[in-house]
Amino acid sequence: MGMTMTQKILAAHAGLEYVEAGQLIEADLDLVLGNDITSPVAIKEMSKMKVDGVFNKDKIALVPDHFVPNKDIKSAEHCKCVREFAYRNEITNYFEVGQMGIEHALLPEKGLTVAGDVIIGADSHTCTYGALGAFSTGVGSTDMAAGMATGKAWFKVPGAIKFNLTGKLPKYVSGKDIILHIIGMIGVDGALYKSMEFVGDGVANLSMDDRFTIANMAIEAGGKNGIFPVDDKAIAYMKEHSTREFKVYEADEDAVYDEEYTIDLSTLKSTVAFPHLPENTHTIDEIDKNIKIDQVVIGSCTNGRLDDLRQAAEVLKGRKVAKGMRLIVIPATQAIYLQAMEEGLLKIFIEAGGIVSTPTCGPCLGGYMGILAENERCVSTTNRNFVGRMGHVTSEIYLASPAVAAASAITGTIAGPLDLE
Repeated sequence: MGMTMTQKILAAHAGLEYVEAGQLIEADLDLVLGNDITSPVAIKEMSKMKVDGVFNKDKIALVPDHFVPNKDIKSAEHCKCVREFAYRNEITNYFEVGQMGIEHALLPEKGLTVAGDVIIGADSHTCTYGALGAFSTGVGSTDMAAGMATGKAWFKVPGAIKFNLTGKLPKYVSGKDIILHIIGMIGVDGALYKSMEFVGDGVANLSMDDRFTIANMAIEAGGKNGIFPVDDKAIAYMKEHSTREFKVYEADEDAVYDEEYTIDLSTLKSTVAFPHLPENTHTIDEIDKNIKIDQVVIGSCTNGRLDDLRQAAEVLKGRKVAKGMRLIVIPATQAIYLQAMEEGLLKIFIEAGGIVSTPTCGPCLGGYMGILAENERCVSTTNRNFVGRMGHVTSEIYLASPAVAAASAITGTIAGPLDLE
């Protein structure tokens, strides 16, 4: 009986020739990640262990990004805790304001995540790095503490679901629409504690930014991780961003999958997840075009990358946002911010009537930079639309691609780019 990509990576890091779904293993870690919300808890837990420092100062990444730049005294104290821990332990990959970005965009950009790695992070969207053929998953702060201390973590080996992607996406349809389509199809618990493996000839037609988006939201289907095969695009990305060696793992032909789905990308349409779950999806042609929107957010670890900003700018160029509309654009990293500035994208956003923020998670989790008031509605390129996620419990979040978000900012209602033509 063969193994999936994820199972092969875990077996190698556990020093085993073979693992199977449901097996408990202890695996060596290539990277342990924490942010300004989760790291302080892990640091306090680590102090209780009475260990002498971290297992490897080069294999820990601390990225303050949720409430950074600090929005209040409490967030400043959290960041101070992380900063002092990083300095005390000489953490190589600690990113202060000016170098920081949204963690799941920053780490691949900095070359810290490559194919074949096992990565844990005290943030649920750590599964993003599966776009590069790594096994990466979110854990609690206690597991983060143990990982920083020992360089190891235990896992229950996940089963897997295979998604066979074929064809090519239509114009204005992107990776966000693919993963929203999948979550709408299988539900928010459809891949519970399973590896979501994306294969097929359609993968070659997806940009790396599309793949990062899809892997990022595997957790929204309940997945343990999302993972893509390592092709020429992935290799080119890693060679551009990293000096680390990587290892390519491929699923065996007789690997066992709990379920298999085939998705023809050419048939997909722009998709929006209505409140209050990512599975509550509707294609743009099914939507009542009279749903008034108060705010649009384009950014986050899901859709704050350069391709995302380019898509939004293409829709917004030469147009103005609707009267009373608040458009907030958040580049995911400093490098993305700079490139967007050099390409004139920021000028397009500002001339359209939007604002551009420094890289931060900000409004995605109801932090700051765009909190919603009572009964307000927001079209957002973020990853969750739970009750109260971005502000007041009566507010509503509609998850969408950057293209749909930009079009909605122009019309003041939920709309797709084709509605503007």
